[in-house]
Order: sequence, then structure tokens, then C-alpha cells
Amino acid sequence: MSVVAAYVYGDGKRLREIDISAPASLELKAGEFAWIGLLEPSADELAILQERFGLHPLAVEDALNAQQMPKVDVYGDQLFVVARTAHLDDQEIGYGETDIFVGRDHIITVRHGSARAHLELRHQLEAAPTHLKHGADYILHAVLDFIVDGYFPIVDAIEEEVLAMERYALDAFLSRGEVTRIFNLRRELMRFRRVLGPMEEVASRLEHHDMPCVDPDVRPYFRDVRDHVRRVASMVEGLREVLSSVFEASTLLEQQRQGAITRRLAAWAAILAVPTAIAGIYGMNFDVMPELRWKYGYYLVVGVIVVVCIFLYTRFKRSNWL
Repeated sequence: MSVVAAYVYGDGKRLREIDISAPASLELKAGEFAWIGLLEPSADELAILQERFGLHPLAVEDALNAQQMPKVDVYGDQLFVVARTAHLDDQEIGYGETDIFVGRDHIITVRHGSARAHLELRHQLEAAPTHLKHGADYILHAVLDFIVDGYFPIVDAIEEEVLAMERYALDAFLSRGEVTRIFNLRRELMRFRRVLGPMEEVASRLEHHDMPCVDPDVRPYFRDVRDHVRRVASMVEGLREVLSSVFEASTLLEQQRQGAITRRLAAWAAILAVPTAIAGIYGMNFDVMPELRWKYGYYLVVGVIVVVCIFLYTRFKRSNWL
């Protein structure tokens, strides 16, 4: 059975538990509503709820496929909301989906690939009867807010890694594996940003548009969800910029290092060219050469080589080439 929790609520309190296989337990009185949480349900289980609560077939099909981007669909007097969950999975961002059916007397959440159950949220709402009195529309806000709040630990973990990488890049040169990690992180953040955009649109529509099952006094609560999504999006954009700056700084430092090495090699090549040239000239073994038969010729040539090399070394040292 994929039912994680199913209860009937009234006047802000939990009244009784629901057994979806028993039709009698699905009967609701005036002022009551059902909150049913499912985890990857089968088609038969959703068919029972579809028949009881009149769920639209297209919404049920989407909930079974679990391949939707965040959206809000209106089917008569009911809402179908799709939200994307996220979690870190082996240094990558994994995604799940939560589909929410909302009616006047029911809210049904269907989770796919999400490790965070709604039991903690349910307990928090049950401990605040004044909020639970609002009904299914307030629970919709609470579920969306719960999902969006799950984004922050992901961004915080990536931020810690990015800042550590930034500090390291200023002290040492990035390896090939670290550069690959930078590009992988940028790709993950770009994918995450494509999820945040539709999530913001969902919260904005629920806040500003007249929707069935959403009372006017509950609509302002969705502004908080939208603000949280925008905050996460801003953090993601900031991390992408930091990653770009880390890569650019590493590239500039590497170019600077290569330039310094090139100048150093050029300076030593110029210094070594002096004895090489002089020795090459006197190594040609011509009979008639200046000072060839002079007994001090050797000492003069060596002295000239030493003086010129010292002069060149001093000039290159002052120019910071050595």
C-alpha cells in the first residue's frame, strides 16, 4: 500500500483515519476535508480516489507518469498542481515530483522520487489548529513552502564547496579534475535554475489569480513561497557567477605563471647565448684569428664572458625576469 498517511480533519483537528480501500471511510461530513498522502501509488489506488473525489483523468495520468514540470492546471472546481522536489545525490542534484490534487473537501499529495516525507509538516500543522482551519488551500501553501524550503540545504552545500574551491584557486592551480567539477557544478545549477522558474510561476499564479479552492484570505500566503523561490534563484545565480570567476581567476593565474616561466627561460637563454657564441667563434679553428697566439687570450675571453653574463643577469634580475 502506497498510502503514507490519510486522515479526515475538521475545525482544525484530526478526526479519524482513512482507509482508501474501504469506501465508507471516504465519506465526509460538512466542514470536513481529507488529506491523503501517497508515495508512488499504483493506477488502481489512484482510480479509487478518482472515483470518490472526481479527479480529472488527465490529472490522474500526469500523476502516474511523473514527468511534468511545475505547473497549475484548473479542472472545473479542482486544482492540479505539480511541484519539483530536489535533493543532493552523490554530488549531483536529483529531482523528484510532487503532484497535488486540491478540492474543497480534499487534498491529495502524490510523491515520486522524493526522500522528504510530509509527516513532519503534517505534525506541525496539526499542532497549529488556527492554520489548519483554513482548509485544503492552506495545506497546499504549506506543502509548496515545505518543498521550496528543501532547496536551501542544497544551495548551502554547493555554496560551501564553491567557496572552498575559490579559496583554493587563489593559493594553488586547479587540476583537471577540479576544472571538470566546476563545469559540472555550473551545469547542475543551470538545470536547477530551469526548475526554479516554473516554480516561481506556480506560486505567482496561486497568489494573483482567482483559483477554485483557494480562498482570497489564503492567497497572500503564496507570496511567501514565491519570495523563497526568488531567493533560491538569486543564490543560484550568485553561485554560477562565483564559479565563472573562479575559473577565470585560475586561468589568469595559470597564464601569469606560464608568462613568468617563459620570461625566465628567455633570460637564461640570452645569458647562455653569450658564452655559446664566443666559444662557437673560437671553435672554428681558423689559422688567422685575433689574439689567437696571445698567451693572455684565453683569460681575456673568459673574462669577457663572465662580465657580459653578470651584466645580463643583473639587468634581467632588475626587470623581474629572474
